[in-house]
Amino acid sequence: MANIFNRRDFIKTASAVSVSTFLGQSSGLFAAGTETLKLGLVGCGGRGCGALEDCLKAAEYLKLKLEIVALADYFKERTAAAAAKFNVSPDCCFDGIDSYKKVIASDADVVLLVTPPIFRPVHFAAAVEAGKHVFMEKPIAVDAPGSRRVIESGKLAAAKKLGVVVGAQRHHQADYRKTAHAVANGAIGKIINGQVWWCQPVLWFVTRKEGESDADYLVRNWVSFMEMSGDHILEQHFHNIDVANWFIGRHPEAAHGFGGRARRKTGNQYDFFSVDFDYGKDVHIHSMSRQISGCYDRVAEYFIGDQGATWGTGPGQAGYTKAITLPDFEEHQGPYVQEHVNLLRGIVEGSPLNQTQSAAESNLTCIMGRISAYTGQVVRWRELVDPTAGSPWYGLALSPSAEDFEKGTVKAPADDIVPVPGRAS
Repeated sequence: MANIFNRRDFIKTASAVSVSTFLGQSSGLFAAGTETLKLGLVGCGGRGCGALEDCLKAAEYLKLKLEIVALADYFKERTAAAAAKFNVSPDCCFDGIDSYKKVIASDADVVLLVTPPIFRPVHFAAAVEAGKHVFMEKPIAVDAPGSRRVIESGKLAAAKKLGVVVGAQRHHQADYRKTAHAVANGAIGKIINGQVWWCQPVLWFVTRKEGESDADYLVRNWVSFMEMSGDHILEQHFHNIDVANWFIGRHPEAAHGFGGRARRKTGNQYDFFSVDFDYGKDVHIHSMSRQISGCYDRVAEYFIGDQGATWGTGPGQAGYTKAITLPDFEEHQGPYVQEHVNLLRGIVEGSPLNQTQSAAESNLTCIMGRISAYTGQVVRWRELVDPTAGSPWYGLALSPSAEDFEKGTVKAPADDIVPVPGRAS
């Protein structure tokens, strides 16, 4: 039976996860050592090729045979480069906006979805409908309607007993899992507040080429446009906000934030966000994310309980005030490989992981913070998930959409035009 891998189950069962070999327990979906898992990749950029390498390392560790049967990317040169790197036949390589359909139509058992986030809900729905196991990078959508669509696809994946692992690699990282275990067992008492940070220099950006189409420019420069990435509070700070939801055991009820832009050269994203997430029951988490070069960098999480405190990766030298026995957790070659170990192991054991719900909740949390910062308004959880709330945020879909790309009707937003709190809608 499919395992709906939500954060509450993760906390409860993390200490029970065996680090022993599983090959003798294979359920018959794939008999390790005798059958071959076939793999397809959608998105052949740096992160896509990195995910493929991680999956290959995971298969080697598990002694599974893995065959790459299809590669796809929007840009032909990227597909060609990946094919040369992984020794894949040109007959198995596809490019263009609809190239994902060719990968999904192949005989791949597992599909890696590693394109700009705008495309994730459409690609994920197609993969699940075709009966594919999925690894997909975070974020899983750029707006609330897309996030809800992913949730529905995740339910279908569970019904079909398909594995779904999201690139929230801290859930597969040993020190975070130890901290989650400690927190769940009362090491710091009840979490009452905390801080989460993703502060770093500005990412790469691409200036527009003369004569370049709107669609090409947006795909090449996707980390600069909130319609493509969801802005960096979602695209990167997702990880830390996800840890807060995980450790607290629920999503927040409301967000009140602000942000702004002063330094960026392209696109329409903010340089920084500061958001108060209200989890109810007198629990607040302060979220700080920034992409400005030349400033102090910090990527971390810190939680204060009524009986102690801890970083996301553990309490540090002070230790926990309550004695906690911490089990060992498997982490082979780092969390990026381990997440693929857990995906493939679940498939061959016949109990596939499904991380869709917890990832979607973290995705919606980030979007709630972004909308609040853009508008200057308090945004409540129910406004994003409950159509009866009567909120304009429920149906707020960013444009252009993935469907616009496939129709060829993409119009790029203007560079350096951003939402202004108090006037944004």
